[in-house]
Amino acid sequence: MNWDDIGLKMGLEIHQQLNTKSKLFCPCPTELNDDIIDLDIKRKLRPTQSELGQIDRAAFAESKRKLNFNYQNFNYKTCLVESDDEPPHGLNEEALDLSITIASLLNMKIIDEVHTMRKQVIDGSNTGGFQRTSLIATDGFIDTPAGRVVIENLCLEEDAARRINKTNVSKKQSKNTSKNKKDFNDNNDFTTFRLDRLGIPLVEITTDPSIHHPDQIKEVAYILGQILRSTNVKRGQGTIRQDLNISIAKGSRVELKGVQNLDLIPEMAKLEVDRQQNLIKIQEELMSRGAVVEEEIHDLTEIFKNSPSKIIQSAKTVKGIVLKGFNGLIGLEIQKNRRFGTELATYAKKTGVSGIFHTDELPAYGIESDETEAMKKHLNIGENDAIVIVAHDRDVATSALEEVILRSKMAFDGVPEETRKALEDGTSEYMRPLPTQNRMYLETDIQLFKINEERIKVISSYLPELPNEKKERIIKQYSLSEDIANQIVRRGYTEDFEKIISGIQVDSITLGSFFAYSIQELKREGLNLDLIELELITNVFNLLKDNKISKDSIYEIIKEIIIRLDEKSKNHNVNDKNNDKNQDIDPEIVAQNLGLILISDDDVKDIILFVVEKNAKMIEERKMAALGPLMGMAMKELKGKADGKIVNQLLKDEIEKRV
Repeated sequence: MNWDDIGLKMGLEIHQQLNTKSKLFCPCPTELNDDIIDLDIKRKLRPTQSELGQIDRAAFAESKRKLNFNYQNFNYKTCLVESDDEPPHGLNEEALDLSITIASLLNMKIIDEVHTMRKQVIDGSNTGGFQRTSLIATDGFIDTPAGRVVIENLCLEEDAARRINKTNVSKKQSKNTSKNKKDFNDNNDFTTFRLDRLGIPLVEITTDPSIHHPDQIKEVAYILGQILRSTNVKRGQGTIRQDLNISIAKGSRVELKGVQNLDLIPEMAKLEVDRQQNLIKIQEELMSRGAVVEEEIHDLTEIFKNSPSKIIQSAKTVKGIVLKGFNGLIGLEIQKNRRFGTELATYAKKTGVSGIFHTDELPAYGIESDETEAMKKHLNIGENDAIVIVAHDRDVATSALEEVILRSKMAFDGVPEETRKALEDGTSEYMRPLPTQNRMYLETDIQLFKINEERIKVISSYLPELPNEKKERIIKQYSLSEDIANQIVRRGYTEDFEKIISGIQVDSITLGSFFAYSIQELKREGLNLDLIELELITNVFNLLKDNKISKDSIYEIIKEIIIRLDEKSKNHNVNDKNNDKNQDIDPEIVAQNLGLILISDDDVKDIILFVVEKNAKMIEERKMAALGPLMGMAMKELKGKADGKIVNQLLKDEIEKRV
């Protein structure tokens, strides 16, 4: 596909948690914890007007869902700032200095005054209904193989609360901060958040839409990630989040939220282009047909009163709408495994229904052909017309169909501006309308903070190494190949590599190969590398230094330790300090259990002699060419209990004697 011909434009937003001692506007710690909660707080959130008296469309859309929120709180680990019961404290200057460091690495212009704004967010992730954010720098750039990319701005903001799950919360168990208990839904369904993450400082880095190729946006994300990793940022799952902004010439800007997999970014961009192109085709077809969205909602309960469909039977009412000229288009695939009907259904689901039915797919789901025909006859539809129905309670069904009507009307405009959730297969689903400037208003509880030139100069004089500088240095310092060094830097393991090699005398290439290749192989086997601490990996390489294991056994020992740690985590005793209980993850004990402790040189020679004697005829026939197959046999007999280099030399010497 020629991306220039379709006018592809892409931008990237990266949100990275900073590794500060305390949160952005209070002294609480920045570590997540899974302790038993001390307090539940129940709330509902409502949209507020901007300074111009306008309501942001994204906030308004969220408010229509009428959700209840439950916030899990901790004594001594969270405070009244997180629960929005106390004004924020002063700006965290450690976080500010880190932001200036990152901005300097991105060639940005640091502003001289920090003004904190409120960004309205009422999806429940912020207790006050807004996120505090401050512009720190503008007008930067990074250079990529495909050209220069402009960094528009860098903001310092507080992270959102951690979403746990949907729960049913008893009123007796929760502190109700609303004076009017009727504000809450009678069914007591709550979306639950934990306040440990709320307020952790993070930087938001935004590029301009100057990226025009799916592979380039992956490279931009990688370069920004490497720059961030060179500073004091948090590591691990959930500490960095990426959003893509994508549009094509005839489409609209769409934000793909929560992209986690760097390798999936190009595919995600391509699939969004497919979606926008197919929506434009639907728009053109609707216009050519003279299609119309009828707003009348029809009661079809009587038609389906004897339906064998279990979904219909469980509903109190069945309601439907007519979409004139939509026949065959609702079932059209617009993205891998997702149809236009899926788009309509996602809008409807925001009201609480599990899905919709439409005539492009009926009869199905227990709805029979005679019922479908009776419905078509009752509504007097034409050959090009379609029907969408919802089975639920009366009010919910009506609300769901109103959303379907809204989204169907958008089809005449082609691609609506949306915020969409990135899914694991590279596709996406609707979350809410794209926010507008109306979501921002001034934070009056925080004074402006001035940044003087001296502060910037001091920080700029101690900037960390950039990735390319780091790669060239470790190649020279540790005699690594360019590929090993590149992989270590690219995957963010330079610091871990240097910590180990500075503490113990171990072969740099062996250690480098582990970080460059073995870790990725362990991940491909589905193992969670986050479970193993660097100290345990260091202890494994200590065994190698002390000649207790061979380098060939490192992979198996670390793999077994991770498996055992995973079993411990499932039993909730990873942090058990009892030495007896933790012996089974001691590297030397693991090596012994696996039979990987090196045997004596005499024992190695005995095994080599055994292999040579057993294959004397092969040596006689092949001479030194027998070394390769005999090496494999010897290593199989030794089962990792001897260093391969030593085995090779001893075997070679023995074969030469025979020859």
